[in-house]
Amino acid sequence: MKKRVIAVLLAAGMCVSALAGCGNSSKPDGAGEEGKVINVYCWNNEFSDRVNAIYPEVKEVSEDGTVTILNDGTEIHWIINPNQDGVYQQKLDEALLNQASAAADDKIDIFLSETDYVNKYTDAEADVAMPLADLGINPDTDLKDQYGFTRTTASDMNGVQRGSTWQCCPGLLVYRRDIAKDVFGTDDPAVIGEKVKDWDTIKVTAEELKAKGYYTFASYADTFRLYGNSISDSWVKQGETTINVDKKIIDWINDSKEWLDAGYLNKTVKGQWNDDWNKSMGSDSKVFAFLLPAWGIDFVLKPNWDGDEGIWAVTNPPQEYNWGGSYIHACTGTDNPEHVKDIILAMTATEDNLLKISKDYSDFTNTINGMKKATTDASFASAFLGGQNPFVYFAPVAENIKIAPLSAYDQGCVELIQNAFSDYFQGKVDYDKAKTNFETAIKERYPDITEINWQDQME
Repeated sequence: MKKRVIAVLLAAGMCVSALAGCGNSSKPDGAGEEGKVINVYCWNNEFSDRVNAIYPEVKEVSEDGTVTILNDGTEIHWIINPNQDGVYQQKLDEALLNQASAAADDKIDIFLSETDYVNKYTDAEADVAMPLADLGINPDTDLKDQYGFTRTTASDMNGVQRGSTWQCCPGLLVYRRDIAKDVFGTDDPAVIGEKVKDWDTIKVTAEELKAKGYYTFASYADTFRLYGNSISDSWVKQGETTINVDKKIIDWINDSKEWLDAGYLNKTVKGQWNDDWNKSMGSDSKVFAFLLPAWGIDFVLKPNWDGDEGIWAVTNPPQEYNWGGSYIHACTGTDNPEHVKDIILAMTATEDNLLKISKDYSDFTNTINGMKKATTDASFASAFLGGQNPFVYFAPVAENIKIAPLSAYDQGCVELIQNAFSDYFQGKVDYDKAKTNFETAIKERYPDITEINWQDQME
C-alpha cells in the first residue's frame, strides 16, 4: 500500500525510496534554533498577499514581491509555480524528494495544496505534511472555530489534521441584475433565490430565460461541482484500485446533455477557464448566472466584467456546495517549526485577522463566529455587488456543506471525466465512446488503477 500511495503522490515517477527518506528522518520537535529562511511553495500570490497584509511580524517586502522580511530578520522566500498542467505539483514533488538532504535554508517549510489534491499530501504514509500537533497546535482547541468540513479535508485517514486554511469556500449563484429585471421584473435576491432554489425549479426558470434569449449558465462545467460534492463515497476507496463513478456524476452527465439540448447552456462554451468562458462574464454576454465561491467572484468574475459596478448580485444556489480551498501545510523536515506554527495560527485561527482578510479581499474565511458577525455588519457590503452583503448568503451555505469523501485520485477524476464527456456533449462521440475515453485517460494518469466501476448506466 505504501508503494502505491507514493506512486500516486509523485506523478513524475521518481524513486520511492527518496521520498520515504524525507519522512520521519528529520521531524522537528519545536525546540532549537530556527533557520534564517522560510521557503513557501505556492501557485500564485494569493497567500503571500494575505500574509504580507495581515501577519503582524512582517517588516517589509522586496520590490519584486519574492521575499518577505520579518521583524526578527527571518526571510520568507515565495517559490511560486503555476497550477496549470500540473507544474506546481511537479515542482513541489521534486523538492520533497530532496527535503531530507537539502541544506537548512533550502528546505521546504510551508507548502500549499488545493482541495482537489490535498489528500495526496496529507496521506499519513507519505508523511510530507506534518501533523499540526507536532507543531504544538491543538486542532480541537486552537482551531475549534473552523468549519468542521475544512478540518476533515485537511486530515489523514486516521483523523490526524495535517493542514489548516484561512478559507472556507461555500458557493452561491451569482446573477446579472439587468437580466433578472428584464425576464422576471425584479432583481431582488430573495425572489431570484426562490426561482433557483432546487434543480426542478431552476429548470422551469431556465425556460423563462431561454424565451427571452438568455442562457441560464455558460457551460455544463459550471454545474459540475454541485453534483461532485454530493457523491456518496470517494472516487477510489482507501487501499483499493477501482475508480467508482458515482450516480451523482452520471446525473450530471444526463442533466448536462438535457440542458444543452434544451438550449439552457451556451454550446459554444466548452468547459471553464478558457477565453469563451471568460467572455461569457462580459457585458455583451447573454449568460444569466454563474455558480461561484467568494474567490470566484473576486478572482474570476470581477476581472472579466467590463461593465459598471452593481450589475451582479448573489443568492442561494440550487444546492449547497463547496468549491476550492487552499490548505497550508508544515513540511516534514522544516527547520522553522516555531515560525511555521505562528504563521498558521495567525493566518487561520485568529478571528480578527480572518475578518480583515474577509473585508479587504472579499474572502469567506474559516471562522464560524467571525462569519456570523460579518452577516450583520454593513461594512462587509460589496460595491461590486451593488452594496449587497454576500456573507448573508455565504454563511448558511457554509454551515450546511457536507464535503464528498476525498481520495488521492480526485484531481485526475474530476478533470478527466469532464474532458471525456465534453466531447459527448458536443456531439463528437457517443456516450459509450466517452466512457471508454475516460477509462483510457484515467489509467494513463494513474497506472495502478485496475478497474472503473460505473454505478449507473445512461437511460
